[in-house]
Amino acid sequence: MMISWPCFFKLEGDDELIYLSSESDLMDECQSLIWSDADVIVDSNGQQFTFTLSKTNAFCFQMKGDLLSLEAVTALIQAHEFSKAEMCLTKIQFRAIDDAIESLSFQQ
Repeated sequence: MMISWPCFFKLEGDDELIYLSSESDLMDECQSLIWSDADVIVDSNGQQFTFTLSKTNAFCFQMKGDLLSLEAVTALIQAHEFSKAEMCLTKIQFRAIDDAIESLSFQQ
């Protein structure tokens, strides 16, 4: 797998993001979630991944599209925070994508 840690789940139709610090966290979430083909994982480089379940019940991860920019990742985190209505959105700024994703770890 080529996912750079940490990363997060972006579920289709939901602004909530799920922080994942490791491959074991990812596997736990994959097994416990009801997910769709439109859900993506965004890693600390901004790379998006889709995932499927193989016939042998193994999760397969595939890169999707171009890398997300820092601005795009920040917008996802701002939408996540807005859905919780706990933080002023203008204060959400990051220097790098991995810093942005790591900010989600404090919410667990």
